[in-house]
Amino acid sequence: MNIELHIERLILDGLPVERSQRPHLQAAVEAELTRLLAENGLAAELQTGGAVPSVRADAMQFKSGNTPMQWGQQIARSVYSGIGDRK
Repeated sequence: MNIELHIERLILDGLPVERSQRPHLQAAVEAELTRLLAENGLAAELQTGGAVPSVRADAMQFKSGNTPMQWGQQIARSVYSGIGDRK
């Protein structure tokens, strides 16, 4: 199955990410979300396609010592909780 996902806006309120770290954070979110979708699939109700105005994601607790890669993985897992296959 091919999955095309476009996230227009991802709101990360309170996450202390410097401008120089944003590309690393984005790459980590994309890589982890791609991995999760490839391994576990997409929720059945989203498999027919279409646009969704918003997705509720799991709450997250960020540790100040984490790297943008670790934050990105956590963000991707939270996003996946709203779009992924709930087996």
